[in-house]
Amino acid sequence: MGRVRVLLLDAAPGQLLDRELERLLCHGLAVTLNLRRVADKAGARATWAGRVDFTDFDAFDESALIAETVRDGLGYQAVKSRAGVPLRAVFLAAATDHALADRLRVVGRAGAGTDHVELAAAARHGVAVTHTPGSNANAVAEFTLAQLLALIRHLPMHNEAAHQGRWIAPVAPAVELSELSLGIIGLGRIGLALAERAAALGMGVQGLSRRPAETPVPQAKSLTALLATSDVVSLHVPLTPQTRGLIGRTELALMRPGSILLNTARGGIVDEQALADALSDPAHPLAATAVDTFEHEHATFASPLFGLPNALLTPHVAGMTRGAMATAAIRCADHIAALLTGRPGGVPVVTV
Repeated sequence: MGRVRVLLLDAAPGQLLDRELERLLCHGLAVTLNLRRVADKAGARATWAGRVDFTDFDAFDESALIAETVRDGLGYQAVKSRAGVPLRAVFLAAATDHALADRLRVVGRAGAGTDHVELAAAARHGVAVTHTPGSNANAVAEFTLAQLLALIRHLPMHNEAAHQGRWIAPVAPAVELSELSLGIIGLGRIGLALAERAAALGMGVQGLSRRPAETPVPQAKSLTALLATSDVVSLHVPLTPQTRGLIGRTELALMRPGSILLNTARGGIVDEQALADALSDPAHPLAATAVDTFEHEHATFASPLFGLPNALLTPHVAGMTRGAMATAAIRCADHIAALLTGRPGGVPVVTV
């Protein structure tokens, strides 16, 4: 294939950067690396000078993203994102302008979620959107269990007290995983990986799936039934118009006394203000939450959950293991190359 220009909006971190760049180059792609989120910029330049081009801009600033895309009238045939840089209609229109030498044809996501892309606009402009579903399934499942264990054994509280030189005993004995029932909303690759691990640790598991006949996990009759019969509820569905606001005040009120809500899916699935209000009310059945994904992230990170002692908050890191990120980066590079060379067979492409 002829060399076509590909822009890495946010490359894989650390040593994974080298593997990602080598994979893209082996496909004959002309790579431009955005250095903004690269920790060792000087090292990257020294290692890859002459093999890749460099730029440095805030990809979350739409005006800066568009300016880079149309600079010198060149354009890019593909852009790759790891952290979910918003790619909205204005950008997609600019990136596919006929005046550009290379019009955008492919958006690649090194990860599962594609809610950062305005899919309808991508379709209008003939841009294929590919992702890497399942690449982080094991990582997110393990992280979800870590969230749960941290909450039920009160690890943040004990850690803080110990660092302050305080020796405190639990007010009441902690429960074990085998004493708890787990309800999983969404039984895709991540949900199934979690179900398998939770069952192996002795938890009772039930789920809610769009395709119940295709899963071995026992199915709840409805969302209401799952919420009312689970000690722990874990979310593993994509953010879509159907799932946005899936868990709000009404749903939270249905949960069991002392229950826990875990969210490693997407922030918009849960009404964060309703969640914060529930956690602030001693009479509410919800006892605690662990949240890794938020309605507003990165530079706009904000949440009404800030400061609540029964809310364990992390910055969207559930899928960030070495194995998961390497798999996602390599698969994404392969998917981009396949779509650019007219070999779409087996490549996951997201539609509206």
